[in-house]
Amino acid sequence: MTEYKEYDVVIIGAGPAGMTAATYASRANLSVLMLDRGIYGGQMNNTAEVENYPGFDSILGPDLAEKMYASSTQFGAEYGFGNVESVALDGDDKLIHTDMGSYKAKAIIIATGSEHIHLGKDGEEDYQGRGVSYCAVCDGAFFRNEDVVVVGGGDSAIEEGLYLTNLAKSVTVLHRRDKLRAQQIIQDRAFANDKMAFSWHTEVVAITGDGDKVTGLDVMNNQTQEVSHIDASGVFIYVGLKANTQGFENLNITNDEGWILTDERMQTTIPGVFAIGDVRAKDLRQITTAVGDGGIAGQGVYDYISQLTTSPTSTVN
Repeated sequence: MTEYKEYDVVIIGAGPAGMTAATYASRANLSVLMLDRGIYGGQMNNTAEVENYPGFDSILGPDLAEKMYASSTQFGAEYGFGNVESVALDGDDKLIHTDMGSYKAKAIIIATGSEHIHLGKDGEEDYQGRGVSYCAVCDGAFFRNEDVVVVGGGDSAIEEGLYLTNLAKSVTVLHRRDKLRAQQIIQDRAFANDKMAFSWHTEVVAITGDGDKVTGLDVMNNQTQEVSHIDASGVFIYVGLKANTQGFENLNITNDEGWILTDERMQTTIPGVFAIGDVRAKDLRQITTAVGDGGIAGQGVYDYISQLTTSPTSTVN
């Protein structure tokens, strides 16, 4: 028989959204568990500098994660490791099964975020970790004084490209359109940086290497169909995100693109199941919007549980 450790609320994911929800829910005197498959902070740990979070002119992503974690646990919320394998419904209870144990809660908050989309081109998987990267902060130091390429044209691509100019010899941005999608202030910095170059209407055909590490890319101009080669030691890919919804497929709460649908109170179509942050269908995925989602959901689970005839306790059966 499965043994469940019981909480009022289980928050799956400990990024900025999940940690904020934990602060609000635990401050309301609910028993709260934050579950994550890695270190708390989510993608903030891969962000060199955060310049658009209120209260800080600039702060390192990992430092902001530490501050949020301290707040999230100050009222008694617990933090635990676990990779969610499935979530099942049992009346008002939600049963969460992970590779580290099983939990029962009256409400769950899904805050699992998103991950980078891969190009799906030849050489990408072969050279991942050997020149192909999705995190400049994590891997940029391996390419000091080398020529690198950034694929993409949004905020993440250009911000990470700018970060790489502090380390690399040169940074070439490949974009399939004729203009960037990044915020104008970020674009202005990029165009003013002598170490950054731009290749427009360009798509990756294949990533090449010598069997040990990346040596370059074959690329195509999508207007002329001309194929050429770019020498590079590193390829940093930022072409979009996909929702991390593994383990929740049976709940049927996503749209056709895989993002979880909620109302303005962060509630899904299932009573007691909330979703917040980057995993949710929304227009803007930023730390500030994740925090806002978390605050709303943290209050929302309190309201939901208050309406139930019984509340769970934090005990082991």
